[in-house]
Amino acid sequence: MSSISVLIIILFALMTIVGGKQGMVSFFSVALNFFILFITVILISGGFPILGVSLFAGICILAITIYMGNNDERSTNVAFIATVIVMLIMIILIIPFDHMVQIQGFSNEESEEVEAFNLLIGINFESLAIATTILSTLGAIAEASIAVASGLEELIAQNSDITVTQLYKSGRNIGFQIMGMTFNTLFFGMFGGNLALFILLYKLHASFGYYLNSKIFVGESMSVLYSAIAVILVIWITTYLMGRKLNSLQETTADLNKQDKRDL
Repeated sequence: MSSISVLIIILFALMTIVGGKQGMVSFFSVALNFFILFITVILISGGFPILGVSLFAGICILAITIYMGNNDERSTNVAFIATVIVMLIMIILIIPFDHMVQIQGFSNEESEEVEAFNLLIGINFESLAIATTILSTLGAIAEASIAVASGLEELIAQNSDITVTQLYKSGRNIGFQIMGMTFNTLFFGMFGGNLALFILLYKLHASFGYYLNSKIFVGESMSVLYSAIAVILVIWITTYLMGRKLNSLQETTADLNKQDKRDL
């Protein structure tokens, strides 16, 4: 049995022990998302439109991550709508910026590993870089959105008389905490994933300007910035949608109370 198999079994056991049935569901959601990504690779390799396939896969991944990771239907509906809106906004933002920075393809540091292969594979590497960037932001926005939606839904359940202004303030406070943790997670993930490369470049006495212009560094930095922007947007949009939901709920309650008074 390989090390990966052992670690997967340990992960499944821990998620089941700690989370119970919900932990098992979360584990299978990860496995299902992996299957979708694998199918995405096959479809792109088969010549299907890269952006179209990525958009469809992104919506499927968001739906699986959000709906299988939470039991509250009302908060998950808001979170899903918010994440889809943010994903569409990020597509509009990512396409022109990725075209300007020209980070598609392989970097000079990776050239030795791929020089024996034929790179004329009939795929637009710029579209592939855009699709990769879009898919890499999904986890961060799904996590942030469901955290804000669930927190605000709990506030509404405990205090049905809460005002929209108070709800927005609570959403902002929750969002500030999420942003701080998410930004650090993204940054250290990027730095840790490329630590060996940074050490190698330092040993080769590469200048600081080389770091800033390295395709790997620029690509990873852009991915972190995109994810950070997406998290900020999804927090704001989720809070706004929860505010509208509270307005609708309070108006419905007021109408029912008026109807009851008329009946009396």
